[in-house]
Amino acid sequence: MTQRQPSADLDPFRDSSAQEEVPDKLVLGRHASLTLGTDSLVVLDETLAQQQGTSWWSRCCGLLPSNRAQPTRAIPFYNILNAAVNDFDITIHYAQQVSSSMLKSVRVAYPLEKALHTEAGAWVERLLDRSYGASQRKKRIKILINPFGGSGRAQRYYEREIEPIFSAAACELDVERTQYAGHAAELAEKIDVDQYDVLASCSGDGLPHEVFNGLGRRPDARRALKGLAVVQLPCGSGNAMSLNLNGTNSPSIAALAVVKGLETPMDLVSVTQGDTRTLSFLSQALGIIAEADIGTEHLRWMGEARFTYGILVLLLAKAAYPCDIAIQSVMDDKGVIRERHRQATTPSNIIKAFPEEDSSAASEITDESEGLPSLRFGTVQDDLPTGWQLEPFETVGNFYAGNMAMMAADTTFFAAALPSDGCIDVVSISAEISRWKAVQLLLAVANGTLFDLPHVHYWKAEGFRVVPRPRQSKSRRRSLNESREGMIAIDGEKFPFKPFQVEVHRGLGTVLSKSGKIYESPPMK
Repeated sequence: MTQRQPSADLDPFRDSSAQEEVPDKLVLGRHASLTLGTDSLVVLDETLAQQQGTSWWSRCCGLLPSNRAQPTRAIPFYNILNAAVNDFDITIHYAQQVSSSMLKSVRVAYPLEKALHTEAGAWVERLLDRSYGASQRKKRIKILINPFGGSGRAQRYYEREIEPIFSAAACELDVERTQYAGHAAELAEKIDVDQYDVLASCSGDGLPHEVFNGLGRRPDARRALKGLAVVQLPCGSGNAMSLNLNGTNSPSIAALAVVKGLETPMDLVSVTQGDTRTLSFLSQALGIIAEADIGTEHLRWMGEARFTYGILVLLLAKAAYPCDIAIQSVMDDKGVIRERHRQATTPSNIIKAFPEEDSSAASEITDESEGLPSLRFGTVQDDLPTGWQLEPFETVGNFYAGNMAMMAADTTFFAAALPSDGCIDVVSISAEISRWKAVQLLLAVANGTLFDLPHVHYWKAEGFRVVPRPRQSKSRRRSLNESREGMIAIDGEKFPFKPFQVEVHRGLGTVLSKSGKIYESPPMK
């Protein structure tokens, strides 16, 4: 992603101190002014109050209550989309909050005397600097719309909620609709990386998965993954990427987050299975989570409740998924993990790698013209890496690894996850826990305390191998799936029930986030 300087449109030879001399307040005639406040634009427009004050009820002897408009309003800098001065007026576009889950693009304009043009132009530049900070303005966005996403609502979400925000922010838009499964991967593989800053998916989490893998198939994969910020505009049934990076599953609020998003490196994961290598950005699951997700496809009429239903059925049934697992653990002490996460998310700190010394994964990306990084630990078909040891897990109920904190709204499985710490967060839960503890698990996921439960094992790892085994008949009777095979899910997509190996590539991908450093998940309690 090419980072443009906020003041690139101004004269490069101008006095760098000139902007400091621009006043905070721009007076627009006798009745209006625009003032740069601490964190918002303060608009004073006395004509608003005067216009409403002349309505019939305000003149009805003062007997009816007044609905008089306030002459002053504050617009957060974060919501400012664009501003410009032309021959006759000054125009400001901003995103107005109309409900807790909806923004709309609003335009205000005020007449401008010709004598004020120079001052107003400099003032507008200050406004945009304050509004965008380190974020790039006028992003060039390639938009992929999954017309089947969100039960066919993705196109409508784009037209009504997303496009108006992008257009008001003067983004350059190139829209294409995917036609079939795998189409997004093909488009990402062939995209001209130099023509765009952002590759956005109007979809659920499935399209970003395709996009990352399409970019990963290119001969210049590293350059493509670094140069294009991959984002999700939540239009599907699963919107974990947007929840973690944009802090919302609202299309319009996510659109604003992308407009103001900061370039953020993000770990990607290589999953090898058989002869294939797949990039994963979200999660890898064996057991209850995978089966609750994939095994309830026939219950889509239940909406998001099908996932909760599946987990509850399997937890209470004590469904078990025997397997052998080897983990390249960096740390497994919850106290240490919590303290490192606290340090990393303190505003004054820059995210530290886990472990403290430079990870060899961080040094993989040296030549941006090359394809994907080589695999330090080999593939699942190779011998176990030195130091790894397969251990039997006879009664594992859930083996879940995540690169992001939240897997759904109000569902924080990986409280210590960070975008680029060189580690995958791993959770393992036994199938032999009591039914009461199973209920506690569900409640803990909802209130963000899963990490603290003593029967939840938590690792920070650089890689792992999982060798699943066929289930016994008793286990199959406790399952949503009656076959001897369990289910494996990568980023929510069904994968063969075969051994697989995972390896983290630190900072291989690029996304946009609100902070540029951390996920928008609730803080660890």
